[in-house]
Amino acid sequence: MSDYRIKGETGEWEVVIGLEVHAQITTNAKLFSGAATAFGAEPNTQVSLVDAAMPGMLPVPNRECIRQAVRTGMAIEAQINTWSRFDRKNYFYADLPQGYQISQLYHPLVGEGSITVEADEKAGIPEPKVIGVERIHVEQDAGKLMHDQHPTMSYVDLNRSGVALMEIVSKPDMRSPAEAGAYVRKLRAILRYVGSCDGNMEEGSMRADVNVSVRKPGDEFGTRTETKNVNSVRFVMAVIEGEAKRQVELIESGGTVVQETRLYDPDRGETRSMRSKEDAHDYRYFPDPDLLPLELDDAFLAECRESLPELPDAKRDRYLALGISPYNADVLTAEVEAARWFDTLLDAGAKPVAAANWVTSELFGALNRMGRDLTDSPVSPQQAAELLGLVADGTISGTIAKTVFEKMLESGDGAGAIVERDGLKQTSDTGAIEAEIAKILTANADKVEQYKGGKEALFGFFVGQTMKAMQGKANPQVVNELLKKALG
Repeated sequence: MSDYRIKGETGEWEVVIGLEVHAQITTNAKLFSGAATAFGAEPNTQVSLVDAAMPGMLPVPNRECIRQAVRTGMAIEAQINTWSRFDRKNYFYADLPQGYQISQLYHPLVGEGSITVEADEKAGIPEPKVIGVERIHVEQDAGKLMHDQHPTMSYVDLNRSGVALMEIVSKPDMRSPAEAGAYVRKLRAILRYVGSCDGNMEEGSMRADVNVSVRKPGDEFGTRTETKNVNSVRFVMAVIEGEAKRQVELIESGGTVVQETRLYDPDRGETRSMRSKEDAHDYRYFPDPDLLPLELDDAFLAECRESLPELPDAKRDRYLALGISPYNADVLTAEVEAARWFDTLLDAGAKPVAAANWVTSELFGALNRMGRDLTDSPVSPQQAAELLGLVADGTISGTIAKTVFEKMLESGDGAGAIVERDGLKQTSDTGAIEAEIAKILTANADKVEQYKGGKEALFGFFVGQTMKAMQGKANPQVVNELLKKALG
C-alpha cells in the first residue's frame, strides 16, 4: 500500500484518485461516418455530413471501432457485455454541431476489469497493486475551438467531431501520484500492444480526466474535483499533487471543496476552476433513437480474443522465466516496439540474459546519444544477434564488442565483416599471452611482492596491463588463468 500522505496543520491526509482516460481508437474512419481521422489535416477537411449534423443524416456504427474496444476490454480481463446501447448526452457548445454527444452511460460495451501496476520502491509503490477498471464505453469526440486565429472571434474545426473514443474509467483505487502515473503508463502500454490506440498523448489521442479528493485516513470519501484533458503522465502526477495540497489547505482554512471541473495550467503548475461539475441528470441522457442496440455474437467475440497478441504481463513473465532480471524485463516490456525488437533478437539466436543486458545498456545508451528511437536503430536485431554470437563463442571479447558496435553504428556493416576487416579477433594463444605476462611481472616486481604479501587487489592491475599489452584482443578468461599460475 502506498504511504503517500499530504501533511497539513491538522495531521496527515490521504489522497483518493480516479482517472477517466479517453483513448482515440485506431481506425481510418470515424465512429459513425466514413470521414478520415488522420492527425494534422487542415481544419474542416475531414468532416462528413454526419459529423456536421446535417438534417436527415443517420449514424452507422463502425464495426472496427467496436472490435477494438472489445479487444481492449479482453486485454484487461474485463466483462464484455454482449448487449450494449448508445445514449445521447445533451449539451450545447459551439464545437458540438448535433447539440448532443453519442456516448454510453447506462449499458456500456465493457464492464469491470483491472490493471496491475508493478512494484517500484523508488517511486513509492512497495508492492504490485491491482487497480480496478469500472467500465469502458465507446463515444464520439467533439470538435475543437480555435482561439488564436482572430483577435475577437473563435473558429470551429470539426475534424475531430465524430472521432471514436474509448473512455476507460478507473475505480478510485489510486492513492498517490506515483500509482496514477504507473497506471497510465501501463494502460498506454496495453493499448499499444493491442493496437487499439497509438497512445500519443502529445497529439491528443490519449488524455486523462483526473479526479482527486482528500480525506483523513479511514474516513469517507471527500468531495472530488475533476481536472480535464491532461495530456502527459508527468502532468497527471503534477495535477494530483497540486490539487491535493490545494484541497487540504482549503479545508484546513475553514473552506469547503466544491464538486467542479478544473483545468491544468502547465506554465503555472496549478489548476484553476472552469465550471461547476454537472451530474448525469444535467445532461438529460436518453437512448439514441437512431441507433439499434449492439448485440455481439460468439463468433465475433472469438475472433476478437484470438487476435490478441502476447500482452505486457505475459511477456514479462516469459522474460523472467528465461532468467532475465526483473528490471530488464520491465524495461523491455514497457514499450511494444522494444518488446518486438527484443523478441526478434531472441528469434535470431541471441542468448536471453546477455541479450537483455546488452539491449538495455549498450543499445539504448547509443540510441539515446544519437537522439534516435528503436524504430530508427541503425543496427537490426539480426546484426545484433551476430555481434552477441561472436562474444558468446569467444571470437571477440566484451571489450572488443564495444568497439565493433561503434563501427556498426557508423557504417551499418555486420559484426563479422568488421572483425575480419579490422583484425579484431580475440586470441587465446597461451604462448603470446604468457610472454606479455612475463614482461609485465618483471617490470612491476615491486607490485608482485606486494601482491604476494597479501595485497590481492593488485590482481586487477596485472589483468589490465596484460589486456593493454595485447591491445584488448586477449581472451580475458585465459589471461586470468595464466596470471594466477604465474603469480603462484
